[in-house]
Amino acid sequence: MNDFFNSIALLLILLNPFLVIVYLMELVQDLDLKVFSSVMIRGGIIATAIHATFALLGDALFTEFLHAEFASFQIFGGIVFLIVGINFMLKGNEAIEALRGPAEHIAGSIAMPILVGPATISASVMIGKTLSSLMAVLGVLVAVGGCVIVIIALKVLHDRIKPRHETLVQRYIEIAGRVTALVVGIYAIEMIMQGITVWVGRILAAVG
Repeated sequence: MNDFFNSIALLLILLNPFLVIVYLMELVQDLDLKVFSSVMIRGGIIATAIHATFALLGDALFTEFLHAEFASFQIFGGIVFLIVGINFMLKGNEAIEALRGPAEHIAGSIAMPILVGPATISASVMIGKTLSSLMAVLGVLVAVGGCVIVIIALKVLHDRIKPRHETLVQRYIEIAGRVTALVVGIYAIEMIMQGITVWVGRILAAVG
Protein backbone atom coordinates (compact mmCIF):
# COMPACT_ATOMS: atom_id res chain seq x y z
CA MET A 1 0.00 0.00 0.00
CA ASN A 2 2.93 2.34 0.65
CA ASP A 3 4.07 1.83 -2.96
CA PHE A 4 0.60 2.84 -4.14
CA PHE A 5 0.55 6.12 -2.22
CA ASN A 6 4.20 6.82 -3.07
CA SER A 7 3.40 6.36 -6.76
CA ILE A 8 0.46 8.76 -6.55
CA ALA A 9 2.61 11.30 -4.72
CA LEU A 10 5.40 11.02 -7.32
CA LEU A 11 3.08 11.59 -10.29
CA LEU A 12 1.19 14.37 -8.51
CA ILE A 13 4.45 16.15 -7.68
CA LEU A 14 5.52 15.97 -11.32
CA LEU A 15 2.11 17.20 -12.50
CA ASN A 16 2.25 19.97 -9.85
CA PRO A 17 -1.06 21.83 -10.30
CA PHE A 18 0.30 24.91 -8.50
CA LEU A 19 2.81 25.38 -11.33
CA VAL A 20 0.57 24.08 -14.13
CA ILE A 21 -1.94 26.84 -13.32
CA VAL A 22 0.73 29.32 -14.45
CA TYR A 23 0.84 27.63 -17.86
CA LEU A 24 -2.95 27.97 -18.07
CA MET A 25 -3.24 31.52 -16.78
CA GLU A 26 -4.50 32.88 -20.10
CA LEU A 27 -7.33 30.33 -20.05
CA VAL A 28 -7.99 30.99 -16.36
CA GLN A 29 -8.49 34.67 -17.16
CA ASP A 30 -10.44 34.27 -20.42
CA LEU A 31 -12.81 31.34 -19.71
CA ASP A 32 -15.68 31.17 -17.23
CA LEU A 33 -15.63 28.44 -14.59
CA LYS A 34 -18.02 26.07 -16.40
CA VAL A 35 -16.11 26.12 -19.70
CA PHE A 36 -12.72 25.97 -17.97
CA SER A 37 -13.80 22.98 -15.86
CA SER A 38 -15.13 21.15 -18.94
CA VAL A 39 -11.87 21.72 -20.81
CA MET A 40 -9.77 20.58 -17.84
CA ILE A 41 -11.82 17.42 -17.33
CA ARG A 42 -11.50 16.46 -21.00
CA GLY A 43 -7.78 17.19 -20.89
CA GLY A 44 -7.52 15.09 -17.71
CA ILE A 45 -9.28 12.15 -19.37
CA ILE A 46 -6.85 12.25 -22.30
CA ALA A 47 -3.87 12.52 -19.95
CA THR A 48 -5.13 9.63 -17.81
CA ALA A 49 -5.52 7.39 -20.87
CA ILE A 50 -1.98 8.17 -22.05
CA HIS A 51 -0.38 7.68 -18.63
CA ALA A 52 -2.34 4.48 -18.01
CA THR A 53 -1.17 3.10 -21.37
CA PHE A 54 2.46 3.69 -20.49
CA ALA A 55 1.93 2.28 -16.99
CA LEU A 56 0.45 -0.92 -18.42
CA LEU A 57 2.78 -1.43 -21.37
CA GLY A 58 5.94 0.15 -19.93
CA ASP A 59 9.22 -0.70 -21.62
CA ALA A 60 7.43 -3.08 -24.02
CA LEU A 61 5.84 -0.10 -25.76
CA PHE A 62 9.32 1.12 -26.66
CA THR A 63 11.13 -2.17 -27.30
CA GLU A 64 8.35 -4.13 -29.06
CA PHE A 65 6.34 -1.43 -30.81
CA LEU A 66 8.82 1.39 -31.40
CA HIS A 67 11.92 -0.85 -31.42
CA ALA A 68 13.74 1.71 -29.30
CA GLU A 69 15.23 1.82 -25.84
CA PHE A 70 13.48 3.68 -23.03
CA ALA A 71 16.81 5.41 -22.35
CA SER A 72 16.60 6.97 -25.82
CA PHE A 73 13.20 8.38 -24.96
CA GLN A 74 14.62 9.82 -21.74
CA ILE A 75 17.39 11.62 -23.63
CA PHE A 76 15.13 12.97 -26.39
CA GLY A 77 12.32 13.84 -23.97
CA GLY A 78 14.81 15.56 -21.69
CA ILE A 79 16.10 17.70 -24.57
CA VAL A 80 12.54 18.72 -25.55
CA PHE A 81 11.70 19.43 -21.91
CA LEU A 82 14.86 21.54 -21.58
CA ILE A 83 13.93 23.62 -24.63
CA VAL A 84 10.46 24.22 -23.18
CA GLY A 85 11.99 25.27 -19.86
CA ILE A 86 14.41 27.70 -21.50
CA ASN A 87 11.65 29.20 -23.66
CA PHE A 88 9.43 29.61 -20.62
CA MET A 89 12.26 31.33 -18.75
CA LEU A 90 12.82 33.76 -21.63
CA LYS A 91 9.30 34.27 -22.98
CA GLY A 92 7.00 33.42 -20.06
CA ASN A 93 3.45 32.32 -20.94
CA GLU A 94 4.04 33.03 -24.64
CA ALA A 95 6.05 29.81 -24.83
CA ILE A 96 3.09 27.72 -23.66
CA GLU A 97 0.58 29.68 -25.73
CA ALA A 98 2.56 28.71 -28.83
CA LEU A 99 2.52 25.04 -27.79
CA ARG A 100 -1.24 25.00 -27.13
CA GLY A 101 -2.15 25.77 -30.72
CA PRO A 102 -5.69 26.51 -32.00
CA ALA A 103 -8.49 26.97 -29.45
CA GLU A 104 -10.62 24.19 -30.99
CA HIS A 105 -7.99 21.63 -29.92
CA ILE A 106 -7.52 23.11 -26.48
CA ALA A 107 -8.36 19.99 -24.44
CA GLY A 108 -5.77 17.93 -26.28
CA SER A 109 -3.27 20.75 -26.03
CA ILE A 110 -3.75 20.89 -22.26
CA ALA A 111 -3.17 17.15 -22.06
CA MET A 112 0.01 17.44 -24.13
CA PRO A 113 2.40 18.95 -23.28
CA ILE A 114 1.00 20.34 -20.01
CA LEU A 115 -0.41 17.25 -18.24
CA VAL A 116 1.64 14.76 -20.24
CA GLY A 117 5.37 15.24 -20.56
CA PRO A 118 8.60 13.24 -20.62
CA ALA A 119 8.90 13.28 -16.82
CA THR A 120 5.32 12.14 -16.18
CA ILE A 121 5.57 9.41 -18.82
CA SER A 122 8.76 8.15 -17.19
CA ALA A 123 6.98 8.15 -13.84
CA SER A 124 4.06 6.21 -15.35
CA VAL A 125 6.43 3.54 -16.65
CA MET A 126 8.00 3.23 -13.21
CA ILE A 127 4.56 3.02 -11.57
CA GLY A 128 3.68 0.17 -13.92
CA LYS A 129 6.81 -1.68 -12.84
CA THR A 130 6.08 -1.14 -9.13
CA LEU A 131 2.34 -1.87 -8.94
CA SER A 132 -0.07 -4.41 -10.36
CA SER A 133 -1.93 -3.39 -13.53
CA LEU A 134 -5.14 -2.50 -11.69
CA MET A 135 -3.40 -0.51 -8.97
CA ALA A 136 -1.18 1.26 -11.50
CA VAL A 137 -4.20 2.47 -13.50
CA LEU A 138 -6.00 3.45 -10.28
CA GLY A 139 -2.92 5.37 -9.12
CA VAL A 140 -2.70 7.27 -12.40
CA LEU A 141 -6.43 8.06 -12.24
CA VAL A 142 -6.17 9.39 -8.67
CA ALA A 143 -3.07 11.50 -9.42
CA VAL A 144 -4.39 13.09 -12.62
CA GLY A 145 -7.87 13.50 -11.15
CA GLY A 146 -6.41 15.16 -8.06
CA CYS A 147 -4.37 17.51 -10.23
CA VAL A 148 -7.43 18.54 -12.27
CA ILE A 149 -9.51 19.14 -9.13
CA VAL A 150 -6.81 21.34 -7.59
CA ILE A 151 -6.46 23.34 -10.83
CA ILE A 152 -10.22 23.95 -10.97
CA ALA A 153 -10.15 24.99 -7.29
CA LEU A 154 -7.33 27.43 -8.07
CA LYS A 155 -9.45 28.86 -10.90
CA VAL A 156 -12.27 29.49 -8.39
CA LEU A 157 -9.80 31.09 -5.99
CA HIS A 158 -8.36 33.25 -8.78
CA ASP A 159 -11.80 34.53 -9.80
CA ARG A 160 -12.57 35.52 -6.22
CA ILE A 161 -9.23 37.11 -5.39
CA LYS A 162 -8.25 38.92 -8.58
CA PRO A 163 -10.80 41.78 -8.46
CA ARG A 164 -9.44 42.88 -5.07
CA HIS A 165 -5.83 41.67 -5.21
CA GLU A 166 -4.80 41.80 -8.88
CA THR A 167 -1.25 42.90 -8.01
CA LEU A 168 -0.84 39.88 -5.70
CA VAL A 169 -2.09 37.52 -8.41
CA GLN A 170 0.33 38.94 -10.98
CA ARG A 171 3.18 38.64 -8.49
CA TYR A 172 2.34 34.98 -7.92
CA ILE A 173 2.29 34.36 -11.67
CA GLU A 174 5.71 35.97 -12.06
CA ILE A 175 7.33 34.05 -9.19
CA ALA A 176 5.68 30.73 -10.00
CA GLY A 177 6.68 31.11 -13.64
CA ARG A 178 10.35 31.40 -12.72
CA VAL A 179 10.06 28.42 -10.38
CA THR A 180 8.32 26.44 -13.13
CA ALA A 181 11.15 27.11 -15.57
CA LEU A 182 13.71 26.07 -12.96
CA VAL A 183 11.86 22.83 -12.10
CA VAL A 184 11.37 21.95 -15.77
CA GLY A 185 15.08 22.51 -16.43
CA ILE A 186 16.10 20.33 -13.47
CA TYR A 187 13.86 17.43 -14.57
CA ALA A 188 15.11 17.79 -18.14
CA ILE A 189 18.78 17.51 -17.15
CA GLU A 190 17.99 14.60 -14.82
CA MET A 191 16.23 12.70 -17.62
CA ILE A 192 19.08 13.30 -20.05
CA MET A 193 21.66 12.11 -17.52
CA GLN A 194 19.63 8.99 -16.68
CA GLY A 195 19.39 8.07 -20.35
CA ILE A 196 23.10 8.70 -20.94
CA THR A 197 24.02 6.66 -17.85
CA VAL A 198 22.07 3.67 -19.15
CA TRP A 199 23.69 3.85 -22.58
CA VAL A 200 27.21 4.35 -21.18
CA GLY A 201 26.66 1.39 -18.86
CA ARG A 202 25.64 -0.82 -21.75
CA ILE A 203 28.59 0.30 -23.87
CA LEU A 204 31.03 -0.42 -21.05
CA ALA A 205 29.40 -3.80 -20.44
CA ALA A 206 29.73 -4.66 -24.14
CA VAL A 207 33.37 -3.58 -24.26
CA GLY A 208 34.20 -5.41 -21.04
